[in-house]
Amino acid sequence: MRYLNLLFSLSLSLVYGSVLAGQGPQKLNEFLNDVDDVRAKFEQSFLNPETAQTGRFQGTFSLSRPNKFRWDYTEPQSRVILADGDTVHIIEDDLQQVTYISQKIALKGTPASILISQKNIDDKFEIIDIGESQGMDWVELIPRDEDSQFTRILIAFLADELRRMELSDKFGQITRFQFYDVERNPEFDKDLFVFKRLQGYDLIMGDGGY
Repeated sequence: MRYLNLLFSLSLSLVYGSVLAGQGPQKLNEFLNDVDDVRAKFEQSFLNPETAQTGRFQGTFSLSRPNKFRWDYTEPQSRVILADGDTVHIIEDDLQQVTYISQKIALKGTPASILISQKNIDDKFEIIDIGESQGMDWVELIPRDEDSQFTRILIAFLADELRRMELSDKFGQITRFQFYDVERNPEFDKDLFVFKRLQGYDLIMGDGGY
């Protein structure tokens, strides 16, 4: 489950330059309402300040609304996190195992639930325009649910493209996503978000059950 934890148990470390008035909330609203499908390459890094543990990952991110996404990690190891609308599967080739968990349980209150949603998120998050920084428009999301593992989520747009996602949780871990080569509404293979049972792989129910 460590890759699911890396993806969803996130925190933030960001040094701001000069901040100007921006259009972050408007860009977020346009992204949620006008874009059905997205494909991009990503770089993910994390730091745990308490243990000084660090990590860096690369791969491809695919999103199809509503409720489907796929993270294909290529570095440093091959991993796939696949959400098909009902179930999240974490496919680990080196261990020859697939961990699965109910998508409703796995994604509750996570940043991934924002990306795949086609619903108004105002009832779940306070949305704050934090202006323009580093040439991008930033928006801050504060969870309204006091039990959320996240304290805040930052999302940045360059023009109309999603470029950064930076998050802070209650455990002090620091993680940052950078997106590039972003494609809006690409044509996906019809089976891209379909999980197919892999011969020889163990199938394991994840924490939280189903």
